[in-house]
Amino acid sequence: MISVERSGSTGKIVEDEAAMIALGGRFAAGAKPGQLIYLMGDLGSGKTTFVRGFLRGLGHLGSVKSPTYTLLEPYDATQFPVSHFDLYRLQNAEELEGLAIRDHLNDQRICVIEWPEKGGGVLPAADCTIRFEFAEPVGRSVSFHCDTELGRSLCACVEE
Repeated sequence: MISVERSGSTGKIVEDEAAMIALGGRFAAGAKPGQLIYLMGDLGSGKTTFVRGFLRGLGHLGSVKSPTYTLLEPYDATQFPVSHFDLYRLQNAEELEGLAIRDHLNDQRICVIEWPEKGGGVLPAADCTIRFEFAEPVGRSVSFHCDTELGRSLCACVEE
């Protein structure tokens, strides 16, 4: 069940991996170049699984691995180029310059960033922030907060 609030937030309970991949695929229907998407949540809460569905929704047929160790996985064989960042291992926000992050933040690519709080002070505001939390007794709670027009086009795709 999804609820929509006036604040621009949408929330959903996702029961398993297949449902998370499907949700990511639906989210991709609102994707446009230039979008910046933040993914927040504990380790193992479903962020990379969601990205797998998102990339499949954009036409990516290959594997999708977590960029935890590489910090960046680019996907250019999709409907739009996507840069998937995982900042978990970042020691400080200045390290983002070494990743040439500004080259990825443009109106030609979609940037999806896990652990954006590690880039505080360097990263611009997101079009959409997605929070992943463990739900009881099973599954995940996924909430979407979209503040820009680019972000709202994404949230509209997950509303039922």
